Amino acid sequence: METNDQNQNGQSNSNTWERKLVQELALSSVKEKRRARRWGIFFKFLTFAYLIAILVLMFPDGLQDAKIRDGKHTALVDIKGVIADKEEASADNVVKGLRKAFKHRNTKGVILRINSPGGSPVQAGYINDEIKRLKKKYPDIKVYAVVTDMCASGGYYIAAAADQIYVDKASIVGSIGVLMNGFGFVDALEKLGIERRLLTAGEHKGILDPFSPQKEFDRTHMEGMLDKIHQQFIDTVKQGRGDRLKGDDKIFSGLFWNGEESVSLGLADAIGSSSYVAREIIGAEDIVDFTRSEDLLERFAKKIGAGAASSLNGVLGLNEGIRLH
Repeated sequence: METNDQNQNGQSNSNTWERKLVQELALSSVKEKRRARRWGIFFKFLTFAYLIAILVLMFPDGLQDAKIRDGKHTALVDIKGVIADKEEASADNVVKGLRKAFKHRNTKGVILRINSPGGSPVQAGYINDEIKRLKKKYPDIKVYAVVTDMCASGGYYIAAAADQIYVDKASIVGSIGVLMNGFGFVDALEKLGIERRLLTAGEHKGILDPFSPQKEFDRTHMEGMLDKIHQQFIDTVKQGRGDRLKGDDKIFSGLFWNGEESVSLGLADAIGSSSYVAREIIGAEDIVDFTRSEDLLERFAKKIGAGAASSLNGVLGLNEGIRLH
């Protein structure tokens, strides 16, 4: 009897252990499936969010258009930083924003919000010409330049195309002049015992070479070219500002002034911010930003390539160029 009871107990214990093992395996399988389901949902959500982010970066204009309310608005285009090709304030970027701003059916007026120390006379000239073309094409839409910290040189070249210019009392305005700078290393080469070997085809192909002595012809030629570009700048400002300029020659000397002084000199019309101009001058308080934004690929390419190229140009002295300053 005892043997039978022992066998039954042993068999019962064995069955209980097997049942527990099966139950644990089943529960483990269920937990694993739940965990996998949760991770699957998480990664699907992450993928969806990533795709949305890509779309926002690549097509910001389309999303912006969806946010524009019915009724008239003030269009805003920012000009920030150095005005140069491949920069944020390049003519290509600014002109694309301006065209979209003028073209929109609800645009009542356009604000150019400027914070720039200047830059390329070519890029600034492109933008100035395009503003005048768009004003002629859309005669009911006026353009107002609003200066934040600085509107100097090439920045003012652009602002001169606006119907009116508004500044802060502490803004820096002016610097109507042209600059070209560089370095000469002739004496340094002599002290280091380095021989300069320059081969050219063309009598003046090596003009302004920093490792050769400066020639009188080179200096005279470059100063003449700068004078002509300066005169182009002066003519553009006079065309844009007209009788509002106070006629003092120092305006075109390359000097700059604070906002209050610029108003007294006729370089600006009044003190006012973007919101003030939109609300009180244009009469459309809602401001819609039409500034062109770089897409994801452009941003990535610039971060990877521009830094190395800029460093190399700086080492080789290739950053020299004509600037409106």
